[in-house]
Amino acid sequence: METPTMKPDTVLILDYGSQYTHLITRRIRSLNVFSLVISGTSSLKSITSYNPRVVILSGGPHSVHALDAPSFPDGFIEWAESNGVHVLGICYGLQLIVQKLGGVVVEGESKEYGKMEIEVKGKSEIFGTESAGDKQMVWMSHGDEAVKLPEGFEVVAQSAQGAVAALENRKKRIYGLQYHPEVTHSPKGMETLRHFLFDVCGVSADWKMEDLMEEEIKVINKTVASDEHVICALSGGVDSTVAATLVHRAIGDRLHCIFVDNGLLRYKEQERVMDTFERDLHLPVTCVDASEQFLSQLKGVVDPETKRKIIGREFINIFDQFAKELEKKHGKKPAFLVQGTLYPDVIESCPPPGTDRTHSHTIKSHHNVGGLPKDMKLKLIEPLKLLFKDEVRELGRILNVPVGFLKRHPFPGPGLAVRVLGDVTQGNALEVLRQVDEIFIQSIRDAGLYDSIWQAFAVFLPVRSVGVQGDKRTHSHVVALRAVTSQDGMTADWFNFEHKFLDDVSRKICNSVQGVNRVVQDITSKPPSTIEWE
Repeated sequence: METPTMKPDTVLILDYGSQYTHLITRRIRSLNVFSLVISGTSSLKSITSYNPRVVILSGGPHSVHALDAPSFPDGFIEWAESNGVHVLGICYGLQLIVQKLGGVVVEGESKEYGKMEIEVKGKSEIFGTESAGDKQMVWMSHGDEAVKLPEGFEVVAQSAQGAVAALENRKKRIYGLQYHPEVTHSPKGMETLRHFLFDVCGVSADWKMEDLMEEEIKVINKTVASDEHVICALSGGVDSTVAATLVHRAIGDRLHCIFVDNGLLRYKEQERVMDTFERDLHLPVTCVDASEQFLSQLKGVVDPETKRKIIGREFINIFDQFAKELEKKHGKKPAFLVQGTLYPDVIESCPPPGTDRTHSHTIKSHHNVGGLPKDMKLKLIEPLKLLFKDEVRELGRILNVPVGFLKRHPFPGPGLAVRVLGDVTQGNALEVLRQVDEIFIQSIRDAGLYDSIWQAFAVFLPVRSVGVQGDKRTHSHVVALRAVTSQDGMTADWFNFEHKFLDDVSRKICNSVQGVNRVVQDITSKPPSTIEWE
């Protein structure tokens, strides 16, 4: 499925591998300006196809002196200058500009990592009304530094150690910040980005979710012919439900939804989800119980990536069978499959749309991104692939999806397979996990904490511990509880429960779930961990 037409005020980010790149996108979108991330080594043709008003070169872990240092394509600077495109380099992006345009970048004698103070050196465009001598705290993360600027550039801010902190060439509309304005550790960073986009670049804050919805509907109608039918895989989560509702608005009854019980769902998930689909969303949904099919394929499988691949393959087999049944009924086999893939899925799993991202690592494959078989017969429609989770919820509100449903915590496509560490068919691991998870989530709801938490769940660990229950020695299972706060799932902090809450939940689990004698809490942020355990 093609990407929606880009708005003329699109801000394009060339990614060179910084852990903060996605934050630049989020910060810009929060200003009602559309922003996208593509590979920093994309071709000039690819860059120009987005018709950007502004291009931002991200930070990254590389040195510009490395033999394989990533860079923008030949002709990029000339194209930007001749088309009135503003360019901003951040951290590595600044150094890349300096080196490519004839300046000098060297390994710094003193590295700058963490909070640093910078001082504005004089009147500048990028700092707006700030004057010479004005100071601010920023977040630095660099070892190399620019020591000689290209012709036409001037230093507009320096660090306390004397390093170049900001530069600009107003005539060429090229700017650079050695620090990261997108992180909260740079308190005035958002103010600088806002001023740069609106006052320096003249970008308009006119990106609205309603516009994206209408554009996606046009793309769907252009992609799907008037006599073609579409299958939508509903998981019971927010993403697939919003995707289905959007496609249903575009093509009506030619959308055929399928909800697959793969034996990896949460406690009473099938009944609860089907009731919501029928009562509140009025979507045409067929429920297929394929528990035995999935679990038989997963028997003995321990590796999480293998689990994801198997689950993705079995889903597609079921969708293909469903398509054949629809062909008998309607005389034409559906050619498309709708999935609720989000931008974080794309970023973590594989290259962003139309790019070849090579400077950040694949974290995990998603069955709706990297876990699908290459010989899949259905073509994908992914109307949410450019959105973050909070943006999907906003779109859902516009589409009148019930607020209570939109507030549901994310649930992974592979289901409990990625929350049972090890063989999901071993013993009664799935049943134990369902019971523990239900107690945990219901306790969170009862405490009024559900909406304050981004995602909460239990994990079945492949270990046993010695305990004492009923005056007897036990050798039973250990379960972990995980709860995090986040805005978009790209970074997360662990939720700090009160001790009494944890004490109550632990007692409920050990007293109610047979075979569990120990409960632990995961208190790791993302990074360094992922939100899910596998």
